[in-house]
Order: sequence, then structure tokens, then C-alpha cells
Amino acid sequence: MATQRILATEGAKAVIAKLKAEYGALMFHQSGGCCEGSYPHCFEKGGFLIGSNDVCIGAIEDCPFYMAADQFEYWKHTQLTLAAMEGRAASFSLESTIDMGFYIESRLFTEDELKDLAPIEQG
Repeated sequence: MATQRILATEGAKAVIAKLKAEYGALMFHQSGGCCEGSYPHCFEKGGFLIGSNDVCIGAIEDCPFYMAADQFEYWKHTQLTLAAMEGRAASFSLESTIDMGFYIESRLFTEDELKDLAPIEQG
């Protein structure tokens, strides 16, 4: 199995399950812009228009995770982990409705992992 580019903590998975129960299928996008753009955003699937400059780096709990291609250039050597915290983070993201916020933790891939990365898909 290929090394995954995006993972999720148990806490993030619990928040996703709660959001799925209310909203159905979900998707994530991280633009890398300033302020709220630096947070990963959670939307109802199809609730955010994916552009040709976005890449899908994987899925969390069957929810695709997209990132702006220029942002991905900065992160392509790291494994990202979606985590959740109490308190509002990104106001346009669904988890803000339940006073939660998603954020990203990261670590550099090992040399062996870099050779076995899951492919990305262009938006």
C-alpha cells in the first residue's frame, strides 16, 4: 500500500462522523491563503468549486482532501494529519457550526516513504 499524504487523528474522525451524520458526504479544501485560508475547510461534497489548479492529495473517511497546487508545492515533502480542536477556526467550514476547528499537523516523509507516495489527482 502506498504511503498516504493525508491522515486524520481519532478526534478529527469523530468530528467528521458527526458532520457526515448531519450533512452527508463531505470534502476538504486548503488554499494556503492568509488567515482563514491557511486552515483546512470542510464543505458538503460539491459545496466548494474545485479548480484546475487544485489537487486531490487523498481522502479522509471517504472525504476527498484538495489543496491549491501552489500550496501543495510547499507541502509535497510532508505527511499531513488533520486534527480537531474545540473552538471556532474557519468560519466558512462546517465544523464551526459545532464550535470545533480543523487544523493540520505535519512531518517530513522519510526517504523510503517518498519513493512510495500515493499519487495526487488534478482538480
